[in-house]
Amino acid sequence: MNPNALKELLDGVKNGIVSTETALARLKTLPFEDMGQAVIDNHRELRQGFPEVILGEGKSATQIVMIIERMHSNGSNVLATRMTPEKAEAVIQVFPSSQYNQDARTITLLKREIEDTGKGVIMVISAGTSDIPVAEEAAVTASVMGNRVDRLYDVGVAGIHRLFHHSERITSANVLIVCAGMEGALPSVVGGFAARPVIAVPTSVGYGANFGGIAALLGMLNSCAPAVTVVNIDNGFGAGYVASLINRKD
Repeated sequence: MNPNALKELLDGVKNGIVSTETALARLKTLPFEDMGQAVIDNHRELRQGFPEVILGEGKSATQIVMIIERMHSNGSNVLATRMTPEKAEAVIQVFPSSQYNQDARTITLLKREIEDTGKGVIMVISAGTSDIPVAEEAAVTASVMGNRVDRLYDVGVAGIHRLFHHSERITSANVLIVCAGMEGALPSVVGGFAARPVIAVPTSVGYGANFGGIAALLGMLNSCAPAVTVVNIDNGFGAGYVASLINRKD
């Protein structure tokens, strides 16, 4: 339940529009609801400002649909990550209005209009085209959490002039998410000339010595640019979430 819905319910009781019994029925699933195979945290939006996010990886299509049905009926906007096309199709059959972003591997289902909660723009930057799936996961997450998102893709250090061509866009953003594989150098470059928080996302893109993103992760952790902080390998969702908290108006 989101704060506005809870306030409306309590005001309804106060003004005699909603009975105490009805209010109790609405509140009985707070703070969580045990559905057997999943325990849904219905209280998270009240505590943290955004509902629980569904990780599609490792869950069956049936389990995902069950969780979405319950969250949607409780009035929550829904974001599911790491969704295969097959799982996404199963959700779309039940909820035709849901949106699948194949690059991001996300499903979004809106129960209500997204409120603009951001102070400024979150820019998502990818070093290469191969990093776009992780970058898009970050972009979709930040967008559904109420932020204006700008995207700048394929501007890695192998052709650094491509990045500097957009320096005005970069420096005008409020938070920067930078996704890179290989040696993971791009966040340090961005952090060196933009006076903004830089959230670095190492990706598992690269040849053998990349070690599935470990080389990029270590490079980012050792960045000499003080504005750079790092999330886990391929964790676009985590980057988008943290960027949203940094960018939040309140």
